[in-house]
Amino acid sequence: MSTNISKQKRDALLDKINQIKNYISAAPQDENTANLLAYIGELTKEINGKKYGLVFEEHREKIDELLEENAPVLVEQEDLFIDNGGEMNFLIEGDNLAALKLLEKTHKGKIDVIYIDPPYNTGDEDFIYDDNYVDKEDVFRHSKWLSFMEKRLKIARKLLSNDGIIFISISDIEVSQLRLICDEIFLQENWIATLAIEMSKTQGMKVKAAQDGQIVKNHEYILIYQSHQNDSKRLPLYDKTEPWDDHFNCFIFKQDNSFIKTSITEYIQSNYKAIYEEFDSYKLLNKGKIDGNAISKGIIISDNIKNFFYGENASFIYQEMACSIKVPEEIEGELKEGKIISYDKYLLTMTSGGKLRQYRNLKENLHFSNDYISEYCRTTIRGALWKGFYSDMMNVQKEGNVDFKNGKKPIRLMQQLLMWANKPNSTVLDFFAGSGSTGHSVLDLNSKQNQKQKFILCTNNENQICEKSTYQRLKNVIEKDKYPASLKYFKIDYLPIKDKMYYEYADELLEHVKELVELENAIDFNTNKSVAIVLDDDELDDFVENIAGYPECKTLYMGHDVLTSYQQEQTIKAHGITINTVPDYYYRDLAN
Repeated sequence: MSTNISKQKRDALLDKINQIKNYISAAPQDENTANLLAYIGELTKEINGKKYGLVFEEHREKIDELLEENAPVLVEQEDLFIDNGGEMNFLIEGDNLAALKLLEKTHKGKIDVIYIDPPYNTGDEDFIYDDNYVDKEDVFRHSKWLSFMEKRLKIARKLLSNDGIIFISISDIEVSQLRLICDEIFLQENWIATLAIEMSKTQGMKVKAAQDGQIVKNHEYILIYQSHQNDSKRLPLYDKTEPWDDHFNCFIFKQDNSFIKTSITEYIQSNYKAIYEEFDSYKLLNKGKIDGNAISKGIIISDNIKNFFYGENASFIYQEMACSIKVPEEIEGELKEGKIISYDKYLLTMTSGGKLRQYRNLKENLHFSNDYISEYCRTTIRGALWKGFYSDMMNVQKEGNVDFKNGKKPIRLMQQLLMWANKPNSTVLDFFAGSGSTGHSVLDLNSKQNQKQKFILCTNNENQICEKSTYQRLKNVIEKDKYPASLKYFKIDYLPIKDKMYYEYADELLEHVKELVELENAIDFNTNKSVAIVLDDDELDDFVENIAGYPECKTLYMGHDVLTSYQQEQTIKAHGITINTVPDYYYRDLAN
């Protein structure tokens, strides 16, 4: 049995503190002894605190103070509205902590997929904390980053739906710390995987470093967590492999109720002379030989040869392998006769040495590429190692036709994450939006797979990144590729509330409720004639009085404290309009 030394030390310290507490309690009581007892209580609580997990110095940001003294509100930039039909998407400019606070009001438990690519904290001017870059010499470098991330991830956890999923890109600098803090916030049992993404090859300057004995960096990570353990169906992803695998070396066909096995080359040589001659002509090019048992790797390079294998013949091509299933005794008896028999979904045989063998069919390993290539090809199912994305990095600067210094992620990578998540009608959130790769990926995926995902992107406007990069990229691709999608651009503003009673600023808050209703319901009141909104009694009176001017209106969003008369309700109902009450939870916390 192991001994918990830390607990022994902790218990000994608590015993000493308890002795001090008893001594003070026995002394004449006054204000000083009361304070000392309170201090002892705080010490005891601290000692009995967390025993395992990530420990770091908590830091406070300027945005924390700003949010304590102000209520964040949304202000639409109407001149930047893009109306191209389709799903309504949102871009929010401002500090992402403030944006998350607002989303907590409108989207708690409603976000299906979150993808973020936060600062990697390299120390090379990639992470700004309170208007200053955090460099490698900062002794609180990691603590500042963790404080920054913890606040945002805790809200992200609240936003995820019951079967929601979050992807977090990160490098090796903070991956260990991120894993620990995510285990605490999302719970360790909800960790799904940590992907290793091959983002570069050992080439260029990296070759010299490798030759000098350094182990150069070629990959980044993506941590995946789900909000709760659930049975959501994810889609497997496949990678193209070599055209031919010489382990698939059997040709098995049925004749007179018996299975006949021969080598592929023997079968082709006997039945497909032209194909065999093509093999023969290619064998020198591929530095391989047709050896009577298998066709060497790389031999399938022409359309004729690929069609032969990837067409109807794929059903007859097998790999012989060790048997991994248990069979009944009567089946085993038949197998001892040297036959090939069909059992369950397998073909089975037995070697002369008495070992069971099974056959794996080539057709089961053929899939259409996940990259929208219509080619039917041989594939392997992908695991946690995602290879080959270095090729996308060569062209990533061109994607979206906007300049972006660092951090652009290729849309193929983003789309593969979304495809695996398998949520075709989801709401996708990225609160480190950067150049807008997530939004671009959603638009492109919707177009190619006839999906209806919509996105919410949040980013600050440092160096005008939001308007000049994020927004411009989305505008570029919607216009160029004619994606059926619309975009609303909101800026975060702040309404001072310090030392004020709620009634003193309630009317000002009401002026910004419309934007929250639009955000929550993915609608637009300015151009969509099927919806309308009234937030006070005067607006209701005006709407009812002029209801004939709203012939297309089907839904009226009404403030929760707006009072309707019986006559007004009947008039609205007579025009086929449904009333949706605007919730009071947008600013309920401020009213208390």
